[in-house]
Amino acid sequence: MTLIALHADVLVTMDEQRREIADGALVAEGAAIQWAGPTDQLPQQYRALMETGQAQVLNMRGKVVIPGLVNTHHHMYQSLTRAVPAAQDVELFDWLGNLYMLWSHLTPQMVHASTQTAMAELMLSGCTTSSDHLYLFPNGSRLDDSIAAAQQMGMRFHAARGSMSLGRSKGGLPPDQVVEDEAFILRDSLRLIQQYHDSSRHSMLRVVLAPCSPFSVTRELMHQSALLARAHGVSLHTHLAENENDVAFSREKFGLTPAQYAESLGWVGRDVWHAHCVKLDAEGIALFARTGTGVAHCPCSNMRLASGIAPVRHMCDAGVPVGLGVDGSASNDGAHMLGEVRQAMLLQRVGHGPAAMSARQALEIATLGGARVLNRDDIGAIATGMSADFVAFDMNQIAYAGAGHDPVAALVFCTPTQVHTSVINGRVVIADGQLLTADLEQVLGTHRTLASQLFKAAYQS
Repeated sequence: MTLIALHADVLVTMDEQRREIADGALVAEGAAIQWAGPTDQLPQQYRALMETGQAQVLNMRGKVVIPGLVNTHHHMYQSLTRAVPAAQDVELFDWLGNLYMLWSHLTPQMVHASTQTAMAELMLSGCTTSSDHLYLFPNGSRLDDSIAAAQQMGMRFHAARGSMSLGRSKGGLPPDQVVEDEAFILRDSLRLIQQYHDSSRHSMLRVVLAPCSPFSVTRELMHQSALLARAHGVSLHTHLAENENDVAFSREKFGLTPAQYAESLGWVGRDVWHAHCVKLDAEGIALFARTGTGVAHCPCSNMRLASGIAPVRHMCDAGVPVGLGVDGSASNDGAHMLGEVRQAMLLQRVGHGPAAMSARQALEIATLGGARVLNRDDIGAIATGMSADFVAFDMNQIAYAGAGHDPVAALVFCTPTQVHTSVINGRVVIADGQLLTADLEQVLGTHRTLASQLFKAAYQS
């Protein structure tokens, strides 16, 4: 059925003209948007569908409607391990050291349940497309467990087949118990591409190859993964230049900066994006801009782990594709996508002054920027031919009181709220603030039980 949204206080399109339409409307048929404009200009054929009951109509009065937010970096399994005491007050390498063995007790059911929970949290915060970087596969866990959860939740998904192969005995950071054989990693990566990857326009599922980081995989696995990905037209993703220790590791082990190391392996280009890049230097920024290499900026995680302030203003000015990521719930302890937009704006201001990033620039990074990072041209904007992904926020909530003079900016400046309505691929997945694709109470009950089991398995073993 045709879906028609009417009378939005403001419809933020992020189209080529960056139109913000008062009393806005849009029409979606199936997976794609067919029209967007002022409600009083709604074409007659769509009015006729409304009159004959052949269209699903959403009344958006009192709402600001924006393109669905795009999350470019996450570790959804970590929703099971928030605020772990031993990892609360340490930087990245010590944080990982305290968590690797806990995560080694993950099971397939835990991966599935944590993905459902993480996706529900994202969807309620305005996210419609998310990538997820799963790089541990203990006890029979597979990326398939995440994919099944995504299909149940109805979220547009980029499933990143992560990997770790360089254990401590070989000079890497992770314990040997959580690494995999590289030949198996490559075989499983090929299996996943062949079984799941959908490159079509409006695709709901794409596979990404994502060796975890320079300090947890070998140079050979990075190189072979790039060859495999490009042979099958899938994207590449990893962590890079997250903090000073990360940079020091790269210089000590490879004699190169992180950006130079990435370039030496062919890990630059429009089909590549790197998480964090907090310590990306001027040479690296120029390289990424020249090659179209993307960056997933994760401000909450960077602050939580005291990694620093990523030079996002400089990246954007240079032309680097930049999107936002909530990162894992063990280094963010949340996954509120609109909240991440706000933090991105505020953090650049802390580092570079009050004009460093505006509310609308932060929203653009979270929509069009995320689409560009994921190498997609079908999401991130409300325009004819784009995927029918949009969300609506109720401006009558107390958080927005007194901000009616600029409701678009209010979404970013004010305390983040949850969505009123969310539509993904033309399907209403949240209505009146309620998730429709899963029983949230049941999902959270299962999640609580499994989180408790995970801690008991780790600390009683």
